[in-house]
Amino acid sequence: MAAKEELYAKVTPRRQRQNRPSTIKHGSTLDVLLSMGFPKTRALKALVSTGGKNVQAACDWLFSHLDDPFLDDPLPREYVLYLRPSGPLLQQLSHFWKQSRLSCGKNKAHNIFPHITLCQFFVCADEKVEALSDALQSTVAKWKGQIPMPLPLELYTSSSFIGLFVEEQMAEVLKSFAADFATEAESKADVHVEPHKKQLHVTLAYHFNDSHLPLLEKLAKNINVASGCDWLAVLLSRDIRFANHETLQVMYPYVPQNDDELELLQGDFIFMSSVEQSTASEGWVYGTSLGTGLSGLLPENYVSRADESDTWVVHGSHSLLNCASPSTSGSPVGGLLFDGQLNDSLLDSLMDPSSLAGLCPPMQVSRPTGSPSLSRMRLFVCRHGERMDVVFGKHWVTQCFDCKGRYIRSNLNMPSSLPARNGGHRDYDKDCPITVFGSTQARLVGEALLESHTAVDFVYCSPSLRCIQTAQNILQGLQQETKTKIRVEPGLFEWTKWVSGTCLPTWIPPAELAAANLSVDTTYRPHVPVSKLSVSESYDTYISRSFQVTREILAECKNQGNTVLIVAHASSLEACTRQLQGLSPQNSKDFVQVVRKIPYLGFCACEELGETGVWQLVDPPILPLTHGPNHSFNWREMLMQD
Repeated sequence: MAAKEELYAKVTPRRQRQNRPSTIKHGSTLDVLLSMGFPKTRALKALVSTGGKNVQAACDWLFSHLDDPFLDDPLPREYVLYLRPSGPLLQQLSHFWKQSRLSCGKNKAHNIFPHITLCQFFVCADEKVEALSDALQSTVAKWKGQIPMPLPLELYTSSSFIGLFVEEQMAEVLKSFAADFATEAESKADVHVEPHKKQLHVTLAYHFNDSHLPLLEKLAKNINVASGCDWLAVLLSRDIRFANHETLQVMYPYVPQNDDELELLQGDFIFMSSVEQSTASEGWVYGTSLGTGLSGLLPENYVSRADESDTWVVHGSHSLLNCASPSTSGSPVGGLLFDGQLNDSLLDSLMDPSSLAGLCPPMQVSRPTGSPSLSRMRLFVCRHGERMDVVFGKHWVTQCFDCKGRYIRSNLNMPSSLPARNGGHRDYDKDCPITVFGSTQARLVGEALLESHTAVDFVYCSPSLRCIQTAQNILQGLQQETKTKIRVEPGLFEWTKWVSGTCLPTWIPPAELAAANLSVDTTYRPHVPVSKLSVSESYDTYISRSFQVTREILAECKNQGNTVLIVAHASSLEACTRQLQGLSPQNSKDFVQVVRKIPYLGFCACEELGETGVWQLVDPPILPLTHGPNHSFNWREMLMQD
């Protein structure tokens, strides 16, 4: 144990250390890399980092890590042995995973796919990994067919934990299997493996909100533990340096603007530690790229949270049930592996891993096409579309209006015309419109709702022009712009602390919006008139206002329609739904972190549980809308040569 603690102490310092001599003779893959001129330590590191998949994968890894400061550091990876379910049981566990995540949000169990832990994490030097994989294969061959299936599992719940525990007698059998692997690993690879001594189980949920327990328990009871299943003994590894880091995934590419910034490639993973964030300013994080090993600052809204196991590497997966040839290292495991790493988007794959010849493509998530029961109310909350001042800068008004106040667009993404304002065009400074692409985004959402056979009975909207235009385009996509009117509700405006200056925006009155051919209900009397809003309101006031107006809207619509759509701001998705579920408001700091990550046309759905007055977040009837940055193109600067 002292040696292991000493090893962990070496994780933080970023300096090169001397190479260790290799003690194991490797096969042709390593020989090919050595013949190409790669140093042995680098070749071994590339092989274990890609699961020993093939020469091409190892070469790609090496070339992408040329500037990695840890490239020549012999620090080993951490390994663990899990039992992974497959077949119908995996399908049921995957369904539980999705439903619990959608209904109650992510809890600690979601960081790793469904599994039974057979041993503690242990370290293994790169040159010993091939022998370690052989040790697992030998152990599985010895035990093949001796473990009865399905494993007897029993549901257990407590206030903070839900899991499926292996029946005691069978658990002892599995512990004997793990002990044999430990013996083989020490004999063949000279590594110490500590078999799991606690009760063997599949964790379903833990560290969740107390109010979510009844729903999680109900979902867990629907799992048929007697379902057919083959269990796979899977050897996995992770980078020891990032064991306690948060894992993020890159959504959009980013080109660094400064020397201390990190280049982002879409699909890459970023490791982030809270202790390293002191150098990052608001809206930025400091992290390390899985793809390159480089570290630096990156914009927070270009990444999203991922699961810890998304970056793990598979070094062997072997069936305990059948006698087919074991799957090779780097091959798909239960449909979860992609390019040597676990891919949670493939969680529903039920194919026999020993029969997979190549990589599994991502499966499409099916969406409901029918309408819900008429007795169940639904609330949709949607953020507005892309706004002009964010795309073209806060001085866009000065650039697009001439001295006589006439609007002239200077980019195809600017609207061809804008509504006239009694207060003059300077009112657009605080109340900007959406771009042409913003209108397109909104129509796409409306069309998707139409395709899913989802009708909207009532539309409520923040008084901001960008929100009203977004609602109008959603209704156009839904083909409801002539029969459904937008109710402009000032109580849905965002936290007024975020408004610059000493006064609120001057919004276009409903009558003038209607005159500009926007489908606005001019007879609607708002629950919170503009006169009740104040500049720089407290966070508690904003949260209370949002919750109160949402409740009054739902009460107003009850028994008159089934589905209510609120089109407002990024903050509205959290502020209008959290307390509706019976949850306490977050603190302002956590609230801001959530809001920053909500994109244009971010969309969430809430459903009332019968007539109970209890609401829960559910899967929206439409797919998410993803889009990336598109910089301005000037052909003169790019293409004209001196």
